[in-house]
Amino acid sequence: MPRESPLQRVSHSLTLLRVFLIVSALLLAAGGFVLGTVLTHALRAQALDDAKRSLAQYTSGVLGSSLVYGSQLRVGPTATTVVRRDLAERPDILSVKVWRRDGVLAWTTLAPERIGRRFPVTGDLREVIEHGRPEASFETQGVEDASEADLGIKHVIEVYAPVLAAGEVVGAYEVYADATPLEASIAGRKHVIWLMTGGVFLALWGLLVLLVRRASDTLRRQTTTLRERSVALSNAYGALERNALEAVESLNATVEAKDPYTAGHSLRVQRIALALGEELEFTPVEMDALRFGALFHDIGKIAIPDGILTKPDRLTAEEYEEIKRHSVEGARIIEKFSRLREAVPIVRHHHERWDGKGYPDGLSADAIPVAAAIAGLADAWDAMTTDRPYQEALTFNAAMREVRNGRGTQFIPVVVDAFFAVARRRPDEFWLDESEALAAS
Repeated sequence: MPRESPLQRVSHSLTLLRVFLIVSALLLAAGGFVLGTVLTHALRAQALDDAKRSLAQYTSGVLGSSLVYGSQLRVGPTATTVVRRDLAERPDILSVKVWRRDGVLAWTTLAPERIGRRFPVTGDLREVIEHGRPEASFETQGVEDASEADLGIKHVIEVYAPVLAAGEVVGAYEVYADATPLEASIAGRKHVIWLMTGGVFLALWGLLVLLVRRASDTLRRQTTTLRERSVALSNAYGALERNALEAVESLNATVEAKDPYTAGHSLRVQRIALALGEELEFTPVEMDALRFGALFHDIGKIAIPDGILTKPDRLTAEEYEEIKRHSVEGARIIEKFSRLREAVPIVRHHHERWDGKGYPDGLSADAIPVAAAIAGLADAWDAMTTDRPYQEALTFNAAMREVRNGRGTQFIPVVVDAFFAVARRRPDEFWLDESEALAAS
């Protein structure tokens, strides 16, 4: 997996910050909603609990003395008068029922015709009679609540409280109270809760926005700095690369300067090689490698003694072995420059032969890089058509025969075919006249 550049990492970090801001907004909104809901429910539960406690205390303290005699639950005419008088002081109480343990309605302030009827002992009534603990809820009326429903009160609190006699539960009070004021109070406080909750979470998100903005600004500044440094480094690298190429070209010129007979040899080889590369439809990257490989194919001769390079006679076997080192030495020199890495195989293998009798590695056939074979043929052609101390230049026809005879032995066939195709169509690349070009066909 390719590594990200510093600029890509900064851009990625900015994207993550934006995503974090969006996700944090969603999480804070969800958290605010949950907290507001929990607080609202807690407020409603607390209000209901307060109402339950208040009404339970009222029924036990005020009504209990009028309804309980000793250990008995008795409701008579006198009790009814007292209870009605007491209820007049609590306009919020809509109705009071008194239940015996067996579910018989012993007394009620509304619809007294229900007194004496037995109803199922279920729900909160059952809980109070069995456990003696008050119960309360926001309710709608049931079967025995028809008269309370006719009061037209929309919001009702229903409270059950135990009727105690000598410490025993002998019945239960059922009190209906108008919940409208309580609901209004709850609604008002709910608004406060939601406003405060929303305000707190909005403030938190605002702080996150400020932090993210500061971090984004810092990253943007770093991005600008990195971009400027990147441009500076790119310019410096370009200058360094140009200087390195100039140094290699100077080194290559030094090699050619040792032997006046090879002056211009590298440039001629490069020109022919590039023409063959175009004929074989090399890619731009391959052409770039061929350009430098052909130009610097003999740079390794800098490591060969001058006495061998400029010897006017034929080389001895030992001297020839020494001169064969130049391809390996040349590859070793240019591989140190990143700009020339792709040209290393061309410099190393431009003396390999199709039949495997070349050097330095004895490669044969398709194992030889085509670009190296091109440089090798261009090198051989220039050597054959240039005067040397130990050999006069061959005539055009003789050189052409040498190339043709070398097809499939010294030279790669496809490169030889490209050579003759270029010679016919573009003779100026080989410094040929029209008649010589026709002879090439």
